[in-house]
Amino acid sequence: MLINQTLEKLQELKLFGMVEELERQLKNPTAKKLSFEDRIGSLVDFEVTSRNNKKLAVLLRNSKLKISTACPEDIDYSHPRNLDKSMMLSLSNVDWIRHRTNVIFSGPTGTGKTWLACALGNQACRQSMSVYFARLPLLLEDLFAARATGVFTKRLAQLTKFDLLIIDDWCLEPINKKSQADLLELIDSRVGTRSTIITSQVPVELWHDYIDNKTIADAILDRLIHSSQYLKLRGESMRSKAGKGKK
Repeated sequence: MLINQTLEKLQELKLFGMVEELERQLKNPTAKKLSFEDRIGSLVDFEVTSRNNKKLAVLLRNSKLKISTACPEDIDYSHPRNLDKSMMLSLSNVDWIRHRTNVIFSGPTGTGKTWLACALGNQACRQSMSVYFARLPLLLEDLFAARATGVFTKRLAQLTKFDLLIIDDWCLEPINKKSQADLLELIDSRVGTRSTIITSQVPVELWHDYIDNKTIADAILDRLIHSSQYLKLRGESMRSKAGKGKK
């Protein structure tokens, strides 16, 4: 009877990991041979692990990563695409996010830019960092709609809070005039305070051509490029390769 009351109280305290582990111990005869310290330690460890797993699941869900299964340990370094392994290993420890710097991936379609960005995003979530993934065309539509409905400042603040913002398909097409100032506001709000990953088929040196307001173009590129690590991929598409789990 006493153990049932204990389980109920643990449920009331929302210590669901401890409930699960205690029930497991009760069903396992060998657990009774463990010392009190070992058993209570196992309960606490299971609760911490359970909470961390739930937090990770929430972070990954909220991140909206295009490829949620991408992770650094599955990166394919055998495909010739100018991928610097030492740089990727360094990026995988996510210290660059703690230091508020940026990463740029450019290269032809199919070279794994989005996959690599999502792998770093996944790793950031594992480190309890908030991540948000968006394609640039849809992100600009989002900002335009927010301005039209009078909630631009609120939406900008939401996007600024993410530890890592991944902007996919940068400069897929010229950025229209109505969105150029909004994009500058977004980039400016994150410079020095949060990190951003940019993926683009267009090399950095040609980005200027996609923003016709050259003053805004200079401002955006200056804020992005001077604080970024740049990986310029090249080679043939990897999408026809067998074993699509790795990129």
